[in-house]
Amino acid sequence: MNEMKNKNQEQPKGKSEELSKDKSSVYSASGVNIDAGNEAVRLMSAAVKSTFNKSVLSDVGTFGGLFGTEELFKMKKPVLVGSTDGVGTKVKIAAEAGIYTTIGQDIVNHCIDDILVQGAKPLFFLDYVASSKLDPQMIADIVGGMAKACKESGCALIGGETAEMPGVYMEGEFDIAGTIVGAVDEEKILPKKNIKEGDLLIGLASDSPHTNGYSLIRTAFKGVDLNTVYPELKAPLHEVLLKPHRSYLNAIYPILQEHPEIVKALAHITGGGFIENIPRVIPAGLVIKVKKGSWPVPPLYPLIQKLTGASGDEMYRVFNMGIGMIAVVSPDMAEKYRELVGEESWIIGKLEKADNQTQKPVTILE
Repeated sequence: MNEMKNKNQEQPKGKSEELSKDKSSVYSASGVNIDAGNEAVRLMSAAVKSTFNKSVLSDVGTFGGLFGTEELFKMKKPVLVGSTDGVGTKVKIAAEAGIYTTIGQDIVNHCIDDILVQGAKPLFFLDYVASSKLDPQMIADIVGGMAKACKESGCALIGGETAEMPGVYMEGEFDIAGTIVGAVDEEKILPKKNIKEGDLLIGLASDSPHTNGYSLIRTAFKGVDLNTVYPELKAPLHEVLLKPHRSYLNAIYPILQEHPEIVKALAHITGGGFIENIPRVIPAGLVIKVKKGSWPVPPLYPLIQKLTGASGDEMYRVFNMGIGMIAVVSPDMAEKYRELVGEESWIIGKLEKADNQTQKPVTILE
């Protein structure tokens, strides 16, 4: 958004205006349309501004986003947490379907969940959208989705970049990325150091594959019309596959603040699934036992496995299999956590002592 400000608006009329128009038309002929960029900014501005709060000190179109630090002073010892990510080849599904209103929600919520696992709440978000040709309405739909997700999580969308790059992206192709900055009080950083044998793993449901495994998904449904309704899915394929990545902030963050003794760690089940992500928050000397069948696996995953021939273990390494966030809690805190989280949850496994206390943690599917 910042970089797409119309820099020609204040030019004096006359010879310089004619020169500007001539150059603009030559530039447009080369594949970059400045006017389309300005129109995209106009269309997205209201959505972006709807995310602003009292900490935002700049407007749409400035060279950099300004964000006040008063929220940080409410913490004893504030620590900033940053994360950058993308949504992978889910953009290919969005482009094929011609639906761009949800993909922006994906990137924001993915980033929010990534910093939530360290106990942080989001402060502000910066986006990057690149395409072969700039379609103002498409860009506005994408950024509108980002703004929706930001607003729902109290996160300000303070800037970004919209890039038109013919020759880099094939016709009809686009990509998005985002950077989030949040904050956590140092004493509340996750994971904690008291994780031990016997602690339980409690899972919360995902809404879709979220933003991972879409290369395998595209293989599974290659050549299939995205309007197809598989009996087990009960909805058009594009609707199932483009359902946004959910944010767990509003379900979990209040617990972290009001009952910091309950949650010892959180694991966001993203790329790498159960196999790669849970060990990232578990100390050495422990084995992670996950009990398959302890939660309902959505029908999309058995369908993908059937169509691709992927093994069961590979499915749990690629996909979230219906579980998007896992909390590590002690057995005596499990029911309290499940009550406070305010939605259905499942005890899906536990931590056991490894034979070698220096052994790195591994996930075992039972």
